[in-house]
Order: sequence, then structure tokens, then C-alpha cells
Amino acid sequence: MTRKLSGHLTAGHRRWRFSKSVVVMLTLPLFVASVAVCAQDTRADPNAPDKPHLDISGFAMLDSGYDVKQNDPNWFDTMRPSKLPAFKDQFGKDGNWYAGVRQSRLGFTGYVPTKLGELKTIFEFEMFGTGVDAGQTTFRLRHAWGELGRFGGGQYWSTFMDTDVFPNQLEYWGPNGIIWYRNVQFRFTAWSKGDSNLMIAAERPGASADQGVYADRIELQGVTPRNPMPDITGHFRLAGKGGHIQVAGLYRRIQWDDLNATPSRDLSGHANGWGVNVSSNVKFSKHVLRLQAVYGHGVENYMNDAPADVGIQNNFSNTKTPILGKALPALGLTAFLDLNWSEKFTSTIGYSRVDIRTTDGQAATSFKSGQYALTNILYYPVKNVMLGPEFQWGYRDNKEGWHVPDYRVQFSARYNFSFRVGG
Repeated sequence: MTRKLSGHLTAGHRRWRFSKSVVVMLTLPLFVASVAVCAQDTRADPNAPDKPHLDISGFAMLDSGYDVKQNDPNWFDTMRPSKLPAFKDQFGKDGNWYAGVRQSRLGFTGYVPTKLGELKTIFEFEMFGTGVDAGQTTFRLRHAWGELGRFGGGQYWSTFMDTDVFPNQLEYWGPNGIIWYRNVQFRFTAWSKGDSNLMIAAERPGASADQGVYADRIELQGVTPRNPMPDITGHFRLAGKGGHIQVAGLYRRIQWDDLNATPSRDLSGHANGWGVNVSSNVKFSKHVLRLQAVYGHGVENYMNDAPADVGIQNNFSNTKTPILGKALPALGLTAFLDLNWSEKFTSTIGYSRVDIRTTDGQAATSFKSGQYALTNILYYPVKNVMLGPEFQWGYRDNKEGWHVPDYRVQFSARYNFSFRVGG
């Protein structure tokens, strides 16, 4: 989306000469490896199915509960610390009962044998509205993805994230400190063995910005985004019987141009965004410990619940550029324990947080830190049916010291289905 500086900025930079060299440096090894892999994969896969088939799966889910405090009504059925009030009674008085079916989901996964191996395609959507549909029960695309051999393309989980970190919980949005992002991308798997792999991807660029106390200044209205290069992501995952460890990286270039620039005033700028994400699952007995630590600058839109990637930094000593954009440093930590007591009962308990280093140009109400925790006990009376209660806690801290907690109790029931056509 092309918004003003207060909306979404996009990855980019000032000098195309620099971006061109970066792209060539990053993609040339990928191209060479791709040619080699294609040459090796021209034979038929002996393990591929003889006939194409389609898996259809999904679930209907009811969420209902009571929010002791208050949050943004567009996010009434989630616990998102960034959506808690930034000042007293921002969203009215405390106490709200909610109910909805927005987590309900339907997906199609197709498999077709080819001479180059199995062609896999995924098309999946849910009913949880976001963006312009925030707060609505509406169709929302999750995945539109295809992969053949080592190549994949479309909208899918970002290569910077680890899907196995998400705990077995009822609340939809999840721990705020994890990387959790579906993105349009072209992905190459350089190596894989079992659940271990090495991947690299060129992903759709995008970033957000917070103009802070300068949001209404007319000089900022001509600032527009530009994205001359994709976000470059990759990860290495090593897995075994006791779990796995994954290390992921991200590089991006964030650019904004002042279309109203004059010789005496130019608000154009750029910032380098980067991040490192380390995650793990540790399995013991029937239980799983899920861990993640992520740190970076300007990577907030990849995180599950964090605000702007870029903040305003005062630079009053320079009259031509009195304010600058700065990629905001962010730290995310997550630890959850999934307890599988038996085939009929499970529990989850854990904690997550996000900390942002704000700038002097951001408003006093800007989000600085958020905390998230929950525990539940879930019951599976028969196969494909789950129900149970969950207690959730959230906490928000602003730049200038305002803080507010939230507590809620949620009860959910989920009914799964899956079947295969063909094959």
C-alpha cells in the first residue's frame, strides 16, 4: 500500500547502484544453485503418487468470553497489548462480553505428480477480518501457494519465521513476541533432510512508520514510499527426535521520498532494517517447550504484535532535515510449554513480550512495551472435537510511563473436518 509517512513505508533506498549490487550479490548464488538443482530434478520422483488428489480440511470454531478491562473494539476477540488503551477509557468503560466464529477456516491442498516431482498447491482462507475489514467476520486469504521440487512461490509463511513456536492455545492472535507473518514471496530450498532444511527467499517489502508528534505537519504530506528491492530472508533449521533449533535472518531497505522537497527543506530518507530470529522446540516425554528470541531494527511488521518499524528522530541542528526517520530497535521473547496429559486432555502455559526503543520524536502515548501470558485446559471428547476454557493476561507500557493491564476468560469449541478427493 502506498500511504503517507504515517501509514506504510516500503523497503527501498536512495542509490539504485547500491541496491543493484546487493541484489546481484544475494541472488547470483541462488540462480547458480537453481540451475544445478533443475538439472538434477528432471527425473520422476519414485515416491510421488500415481494419481493427483485434493485434500480438503478446516474447522468451525466458536470463541466466547469476558474481557474484564477494555481494548480496541476492532480486536474484541484477541489479546493484543498494542491494542490496549493508550490513555484512560480510550475505548469506553471496562467489561465486555464477546462471541464470534472468526477463527473458522477452510483450506484446499492439491498434489499432482510431474516429471520434476510432486506439484503441491495450497489455497486457504479464514473468516478473521483485518486491515480495512478489522473487526468483521469476512473471508480473509491465508495462503495462496505453490511449490515444485525446491522452488515455491505465492503467499505463505515468511521464511524469517518458525511456525512450530505457536502454542496450543485458544486465543487467535497469539504470543506478541514471536515472528508471525504470511507474506508474498519466491522461495528456494537449498537443502533439506527430514525436517531439517536451509531456505532463502525474496519477500514482498513493506514497513510502517510512526510520525509521532509531527503527524499533522503539512510538510510531511508529500512523503511517499518506494521499494526498489525485496526483503531478503532465510533460515537454517536442524531437527531431530528431541526437537529442533532454527536460526533465521532478514535484511531490508526502508526508503521514503519527499516529493515537496526544496533546496532548503528535504525530508527524504532511508534506513536499513535487519533482524535475527532464534527459535527451538524441546520435546520431553509427551510435552513440548516452545522458545523464541528475536532482535532487530525496523522488523516490527514481521512480529505478531508490534507497532511501527520507523519512528521520527529530532535533528533540529540541521535546518534542511530537522527530523529523521529511524528504524526502531525491537526485542521479542517467548516461552510456552504444551502439556499433553493424555489423549483427552492438554494444557498450555507461557509468557511473551515485546520491547521497543522509542525515539524522541514519537508521542508520549506511543507503544513501548507489551506483555502477554495465558494458561488453559482443553478437552477432546472425541476425535476432531476440542473445547475448553482459557485465562489470558496482557499488559501495555507507553513511552512516557502510562501502563494498563487486561484480563479475560475465553471458552472455545472447535470442530475439525478433513477428507481426500482422488488419489
